[in-house]
Formats: sequence, C-alpha cells, structure tokens
Amino acid sequence: MSSSTPVIGVLALQGDVREHLVALAEADALARPVRRAEELAEVDGLVIPGGESTTISKLALAFGLMEPLRERVAAGMPAYGSCAGMIMLADKILDGRADQETIGGIDMTVRRNAFGRQNESFESAIAFQGLTQDPVHGVFIRAPWVESVGAGVEVLAELPAADGPESRIVAVRQGNLLATSFHPELTGDHRVHAYFVQMVENAAASGAGGRS
Repeated sequence: MSSSTPVIGVLALQGDVREHLVALAEADALARPVRRAEELAEVDGLVIPGGESTTISKLALAFGLMEPLRERVAAGMPAYGSCAGMIMLADKILDGRADQETIGGIDMTVRRNAFGRQNESFESAIAFQGLTQDPVHGVFIRAPWVESVGAGVEVLAELPAADGPESRIVAVRQGNLLATSFHPELTGDHRVHAYFVQMVENAAASGAGGRS
C-alpha cells in the first residue's frame, strides 16, 4: 500500500470486529483494531462495529476510551457506525439503559432494537444514496432505526415500514460521520466501506480530524 493509504481503526471492544477489518482491507484501507487511546491517536478514521451498544459503552468507559473518542469525533475524525455503532454515534437514544452513554456527533434520535429481537432479524435490499449501482444488501440483526434527524443530517437510505406507509431511516451522514442500521460487513459487498474510505481520504486531504 502507498503512504497515502488511510489508516482506519475498528473499535475492538466487542462485536463483529474481524468482519469490518476484512471489509476495510478489501476497500483498500490499512485496517487495525483499536482498544486503547494511544491506538486511537494513530488512525485517520474509525469504524464502530455492530454488537451490543450497552456493552460497548461500558467497555469504552472502563478502558478510558469514551472521552478520547468524543474528542476525536468532535475534532472531525471520520467515523462509521453500523447497528450498535449507529447508536454510539447518536446524540440521543430511545429504549436504552438509563445509564447508557454514547459518543454522539450525529444530530439524530435512534431507537434501540427497533426492528425487534434476534429471532426477528431479516435481510433487505437497500437503495443507498451515493451508490449508483445495484442496491446494497442489508442485514438487520436487533437493529435500530432513526426516529428523527436534525437539519444538518443527510438521509442516505430508508426502508419501508412493515406496519404502515411510513419509511424508517436506516442510513445517515453528517459531515465526516456515517451510520447504518444494518451490517454491510456481513454480506461480501464492500461498497459502504469503500464509501467510508473515500470519506476518510477526503478528510485527510482537507486536514480535518487528523491523527496525532
């Protein structure tokens, strides 16, 4: 890889870390796990994987990572959260634990486990704004959805509601932050990760959120 290859971390506290590392590598990034603040300081961008958002939150606090994560995100570091990672990037959450903390950064309200329990997991084709080829194959596992977004948030994908005419927001972007309700890392289709890698490259070129 060239010296300009972006270094992208995957928060490796809990969840499907390996799958994201593989997807990022396939999207031509240098991917590495992040468990400590000094490792976070060495990456150009970060993926927050699916898993259990309450567990990720507790472990981030226990490992002394929550404040460094908030500081890097606030400074402009690109971050992508899938499923539980979407919850971690939300400014507000519904149906979470009373003591649950998030990194925040995206002006959205997310409902935890909105699509149901583990046995109600499903897959669906998703039209993803910015990806002009075939729809993305979305895997939804105890997935959240976005209840509402602020004016600065771009909605990238919606899923028709099963119980009415409304659509559920399942992918958003705000500045250098990206979040999806679904798991693209489980499908072998790495276009969402390539989209994020491009975000990281653009941020690096502009000097936003640079590593120390």
